[in-house]
Amino acid sequence: MIDIPCVILSGGASKRMGEDKSLLPFKNSPTLIEYQYKKLLKIFSTVYISSKTDKFDFDTNIIYDTIEETSSPMIALQSILTQCKADKVFIVTVDVPFIEEDTFFALTELSSKYDITIARDNSFSHNLCGIYSKSLLPSINALLDKDIHKINTLIKNSNSSLIVKFENEKQFKNINTKEDYNRYK
Repeated sequence: MIDIPCVILSGGASKRMGEDKSLLPFKNSPTLIEYQYKKLLKIFSTVYISSKTDKFDFDTNIIYDTIEETSSPMIALQSILTQCKADKVFIVTVDVPFIEEDTFFALTELSSKYDITIARDNSFSHNLCGIYSKSLLPSINALLDKDIHKINTLIKNSNSSLIVKFENEKQFKNINTKEDYNRYK
């Protein structure tokens, strides 16, 4: 069991899906978010959901975004790091339900010396699958003050980041469109 908290990002607009993807039925669960939550509870000692509202039909711990007018992963990260007591948190999005348990453990084990530890496959870095340190808050606040919302900018400006490559690209497939959903549900 991983002792740092895991936070599932579920506050996005789901523009490409056309409806809130976190609330769509998935596999043997009533919703994608409930599927992710239950899966991650078997791996992490504490699991939260990052959201703007309580839109869930199951008992869960929610971390609300501190800025409601705008949706961005950077705002979610700021809210999470501000509200969580832990020095580090594992961030994962609701729309990547196939990440393997070993990947979570590998990233966690390698994260002790870094402020940011994220996953990568042969094609892409997965900025929203990794561990972020509370010490990043001043940098996050400075970026948001400049209206910069890209997590990639935070990573590029960090002097303490590690990008870990994983061979299995399929585990990082995300569900963004109706076609994706119909293929993977």
